[in-house]
Parts: sequence; structure tokens; C-alpha cells
Amino acid sequence: MTWSPYFTGDGVPRDVELAPPPPWRTFPRRAMATEFKPPEGLVESVNAALHLRRPLLVTGPAGSGKSTVIEQVASELKLGAVLRWHITSRSTLSEALYRYDALGRIHAQRLGQTDGVDDIAPFMQLGPLGTALLPSPRPRALLIDEVDKSDLDLPSDLLDVLERGEYEIPELTRYQQDVVSVRHWGGEEHHDINRGRVRCTEFPFIVMTSNGERDFPAAFLRRCIRYTMAPPTVPLLRQMIIAHLQIDIDAGGPVRDLVEAFVTRLESGDSLAIDQLLNAVHVMSGSSAPDGADRREVAALLMRELSRA
Repeated sequence: MTWSPYFTGDGVPRDVELAPPPPWRTFPRRAMATEFKPPEGLVESVNAALHLRRPLLVTGPAGSGKSTVIEQVASELKLGAVLRWHITSRSTLSEALYRYDALGRIHAQRLGQTDGVDDIAPFMQLGPLGTALLPSPRPRALLIDEVDKSDLDLPSDLLDVLERGEYEIPELTRYQQDVVSVRHWGGEEHHDINRGRVRCTEFPFIVMTSNGERDFPAAFLRRCIRYTMAPPTVPLLRQMIIAHLQIDIDAGGPVRDLVEAFVTRLESGDSLAIDQLLNAVHVMSGSSAPDGADRREVAALLMRELSRA
């Protein structure tokens, strides 16, 4: 069962058992590495990025599997857990390298919580990029998600760090102790940093995703391996539906109609995401799927155009 009117709006309390969620909405989140099928040319692009130690810039519409690429590579090559840096218009390079809670340190000193010992380590943490650049016998995997949402200067700011594979933490270069143990991003591991300098020994495997909403400077692009996801077609979407939902679409029928209508709308210029289609197929393919007018209403709700409120 994938659809049921749990809520009726009558205000009467009742015991309700929810149906299992879609595979991509189970928590803790399940990695989709085994379900992802790389489109033509992506394997070659990944191998080029690995061979040349260059970031891979993947451009494509929302929900096309851009961020799943790195999960599959990290799983197949045993690169460990993927580090993630989700970009917004306020994202800065410094926060991706490290975080320093100066106010927290001052507050702790004033309250006498430091026992007279001025230890900076509890107030510092490496960011996702800073952790990826730590010395390591194996490359770390780093996802820089939606880099086209960044401030105009951020791609250029990244160039120097990605070219040199090293960075400095000014607060530690001035600190009284030479070696400070700083916590990694997304875990409890620590790394000893000497005089505030971090130098990678294996350049991380970096995937940067873009929805194609802006252009990047030529200096940035020439330092990346670039790959553009192919526009969705009925065969490609069929593969995704099989991978995500373990169901095939008939030659005809409501699911096929949904897929064909989705492709037609994309070709006409509508802004839609592939996960909207997956949501609709999940709801419409169950034994208790809505029918008649309810079906059309639910389909319209799930497949609303994204550029309008």
C-alpha cells in the first residue's frame, strides 16, 4: 500500500498505521550507490578526475543523480564516508576549512570553566573541505553540492586551495602550543595539526554539483573535469524507476502516462525535478493508489512546476 487517506479533517483521534516510506525517504538515509546506473560517459569522467587528481563538476537538473555519483565511487573504491559541503549564497571558504568558536572560548574563560588552562582545541573543528585535505594514505571523498548557488567569488576562492592542496589556520599559527589536536568534520576523530598548517598527501576525490543556473570563470572550469547529465528520456527514466522502486513500467498504463507527460513537460520548458516523478510513481503504482478525480488531483499536486509558487 502506498496511498491512504490517513488524515480526513474531521478532528476525530484514531490509530493510524502509516505505509512504508519510499526507499529514498527511509532514515537513517540509505546509500543509493548500488541502485545508481551511471549514464554514458560518466564512468570515463570519474576515472579522468581520479587519474588527474582534479575535481569533477557534474551539471544537470535536480534529482538526476548528480550527488549519488560520489556515493557510488566512495563505496566501490573504499574511500570511506562521504564528506558533504552544501553550498548556499552565504557559504565561505573559511567555514569549509575550519570553524572556530571564539565567543565560546571567551565565555568559558570568563566562567572559569577552563581550570586556568587556555586550551583552544575544544573550540575548533575542521570543516568538510578541511577534513578532506588532511594527510591520509587514501583519498577522502568530498561532495560540494550546488556550487552554482554560491557567492560569485567562492569558485575563484577555491582555486588556490585546490591547486596547492594545503591551507593555514591563522588562530593556530599564533597559538602558544605547536601541536593542537582538532576534531574532524562529522565525527569524533581528531588530527594533530602542527603550527596551523595542513597539507594533503592524497588529493581528495571531489564532486561538485551544479544545476546549471550560472556560468563559472574559465580559470575555474579549466581546473575541473566536466560532465553534463543527459536530458531525461523515457528509457532513462524507466531505468531510474526500476533502480529506485524495483518496478517496471508497462507499455501503457498510468505510470507510463506519468513518465511520458513528465518528459513532454520538460521538453516544453517546465521546471520539474526527477524526484517529483519518483514521488508520483510511488504513490500511483500501489494497490491502494487513488483513482478517478483523486488520482488527477494528487498527480497535479506532486508534479507542480517549480518556478512558480
